[in-house]
Amino acid sequence: MTTDPGKRPGLAPAFPRAERQPQHPHPQHLEAGTPLRQMPMHGRRGRGALSNQSGRFEKLAYAPVDDGWDNLEDLPPLRSCVTAESPRKILTRNTSPDIPFDRSINPYRGCEHGCVYCFARPTHAYMGLSPGLDFESRLFAKPNAAQLLEKELRAKNYSCQPIAIGTNTDPYQPIEREFRIMRQVLEVLEAYNHPVSIVTKSALVTRDIDILSAMAKRGLAKVAVSVTTLDAKLARAMEPRASTPSKRMAALEMLSAAGIPTAVMIAPVIPALNDHELEKIMTGAALAGVKAANYILLRLPLEISDLFKEWLEENAPDKAKHVLSVLRQMRGGKDYDAEWGKRMRGEGPFAWMLKRRFEIAARKHGLTRPRFELDCSQFKPPPQQGEQLSFF
Repeated sequence: MTTDPGKRPGLAPAFPRAERQPQHPHPQHLEAGTPLRQMPMHGRRGRGALSNQSGRFEKLAYAPVDDGWDNLEDLPPLRSCVTAESPRKILTRNTSPDIPFDRSINPYRGCEHGCVYCFARPTHAYMGLSPGLDFESRLFAKPNAAQLLEKELRAKNYSCQPIAIGTNTDPYQPIEREFRIMRQVLEVLEAYNHPVSIVTKSALVTRDIDILSAMAKRGLAKVAVSVTTLDAKLARAMEPRASTPSKRMAALEMLSAAGIPTAVMIAPVIPALNDHELEKIMTGAALAGVKAANYILLRLPLEISDLFKEWLEENAPDKAKHVLSVLRQMRGGKDYDAEWGKRMRGEGPFAWMLKRRFEIAARKHGLTRPRFELDCSQFKPPPQQGEQLSFF
């Protein structure tokens, strides 16, 4: 990970908008008559995506070509580069009718977990970077997130509603161990008695049990842990730098034991690949003390469709056609349907069967607790220096 002398360790200096540069000669630069071979997809050790295709806004698209000079079998590990980002605001608003929150915080842009299916990958194209390997290796941190949040919460026209964290990229991804931005954000929320809901697939969330349990006692915090599979081998291939399934289950148990309202999020459900684990995951969550569950069907918007297909052909070639066939039957014949009310669960017979299986398992294991409602009535900015404390 890069460092910049005189600045916070681990944060590289901001770099300009990336101009995509080919790692191999562009076809038009090769001598006429030179036979071209498409480079096989080997990926990088510890990374989810197999390629670094250009984003949809780039004028040029580069394809890696095997010119016979490189050893493609032993590619070096891809190092992560973290850049400081200084946004003007930290709260993001949304009006989507099928999302149960209207504001969120993302302490980081990009995610080192490297989940190949991550629906947030296309956002990296706005930075002139690839939704592929760039998304999981060229990361952006927002070190002033807590200060920005405090400023926005003190605004006279601010109206309190629960803030969702972890909706786009994971706030507890590996680089959080060093930067601790998420913990700083939680400290602000606790001081302001502001409710928060968190989604993560990292056991690092247990580091902040002290803050979360104190907030939970006042009805101000809840946590959902995403569990995609209990198969360690599949998890390592599909979400290489996320916590192992066993550690996530242990995190659920620790959070629940600390009195924090917890839920298991089975996401994404990938038909013919991990959907058979639905009941098993819910059984494990119930044994961990969890009282609520939810699931989301695999979503493949924009560049993710090609990235996931590459991964599927490399890691599950015997299942690839069947997985995509069933998925398309749940998506109206397409790889993805973004229509509200359908994008999270799909439609058709397979979607109905998945929904019924989930409902039956939820009733069996007592995972039917209604959505835990956070308390917004306690919100109050603490007095600033020089202000008189209130007696009321």
